[in-house]
Amino acid sequence: MQDLSVTLPDQPGGLARLGEALGAAGINIDGLAGVGTGGDGVIHLLVGDGQAARAALQEAGIEASEPSDVLAIAARDQPGELGSRARVVADAGINIQAAYLDTNGNLIMVVDDLDKAVGAFS
Repeated sequence: MQDLSVTLPDQPGGLARLGEALGAAGINIDGLAGVGTGGDGVIHLLVGDGQAARAALQEAGIEASEPSDVLAIAARDQPGELGSRARVVADAGINIQAAYLDTNGNLIMVVDDLDKAVGAFS
């Protein structure tokens, strides 16, 4: 799985255009996080093929980041789960650039050193 970051104007229809572009290209969204910040919306998308998703978005006039491989961690639905998982990453000296849940309830992290992060959970 790969993460893409997209910045959209914070106005009606932006997320709809994004979803329509990916849907028309047959690309499923496996996870999503978004927040409005000072006139823009920043969206993180989890997809199976980041390059295909990026191309579909660009064809629709939506700029997207280069895809990043992600750390996907099975997460339990209980208090403290995020803290304990994030602590493992932090204690390994790894920066978390984005975190969200996928459609299966896995904790998705975009990190600055994926190999080191995977090793921290081994």
